[in-house]
Amino acid sequence: MAPSAEQLEQQLKSQAHALGFAHCGIASLAGAWGHGEDLKRFVDLGLHGEMGWMAETADRRSHPQNMWPEARSAIVLALDYPPPENPLRLLEQTNKGVISAYAQNFDYHDIIKPRLKTLARWLQAQTNADVKVFVDTAPLMEKPLAMRAGLGWIGKQTILISRTGGAWTFLGVILSAAELSPDAPEADHCGGCSRCIDICPTAAITAPYQLDARLCISYLTIEHKGSIAPDLRAMMGNRIYGCDDCLAVCPWNKFAAAAREMAFETRPELRDLDLAVLAALDDSAFRTLFRKSPIKRIGRNRFVRNVMIAIGNSQNPAFAACLGPRLRDAAPEVRAMAAWALQRIAPDLAATLAPQVLSGETDPDVRAEWGQAA
Repeated sequence: MAPSAEQLEQQLKSQAHALGFAHCGIASLAGAWGHGEDLKRFVDLGLHGEMGWMAETADRRSHPQNMWPEARSAIVLALDYPPPENPLRLLEQTNKGVISAYAQNFDYHDIIKPRLKTLARWLQAQTNADVKVFVDTAPLMEKPLAMRAGLGWIGKQTILISRTGGAWTFLGVILSAAELSPDAPEADHCGGCSRCIDICPTAAITAPYQLDARLCISYLTIEHKGSIAPDLRAMMGNRIYGCDDCLAVCPWNKFAAAAREMAFETRPELRDLDLAVLAALDDSAFRTLFRKSPIKRIGRNRFVRNVMIAIGNSQNPAFAACLGPRLRDAAPEVRAMAAWALQRIAPDLAATLAPQVLSGETDPDVRAEWGQAA
């Protein structure tokens, strides 16, 4: 005899927890929702910056059924990854590079997706309905689905917040053609708190629940490919991949339990990132250090560009020695930021080297950086 809707839901959640997921919720895809309009306004205002894929897929992204018309239910799964220490403390160590907590170990996509597939196969066998799995790589708005499935709410910093996991949550989604019994949506519990807005270094959270990605340090260090505006560089501090400030100050984090996943514990080689060592990375060394890491996706040149900015913000003249080779780096974005950094930490040396370096420099963006330390 086939299980009842309530029994199926209980079995599904039991299977999810057995696979290691901390949370599992079900959302119905029936009817319209306002998140598609929110996305359209975001894109129309150009707040997505260089993330052209967001504009190109906006129509499909606006509702799950626009991407897969047969979908009737969404099963949203979550894994929590609270960091072992407050990430904000690392910002005080200006000779070190700071990467977001989510990227300090192996790529979460590779951890979540196999489990999603296992759970999806089980669900398909129970319902005889088609399924599709997603982990942050398809035109699907996971956070609104998670809110509708009762896993949490979208906070004022536009991040999903859970009453049990705080702001440190990875999401995965299974879409099913079966009509499943949905959970109750979660309400917003941010109240009058504005800590995430107040702490943002670049004022990227322009109003509650509104983000200008073009100002966000996570966007600048990960998605932005070109030169970063001089007035934003100084605000980046020693953040070289992502930014956790608005997550770290969320008061709901006090309810987050330590992550059970060994895969989310900081890898020893990523625990103490010296900027001088990172400045010397060639492509091979970069790929080795960040093997199976989401950081590898941005490539060595963009990453070392970020390291140059962190060095420029360090106020430490001792780093001048590691900038010399980068002034002649093959990547113009690295050369440009090396020039900017040298002028900030060792202006006299920069003035001495400028004629020699510029004599062989042809890239106009690099040439423009000399003499322009912000």
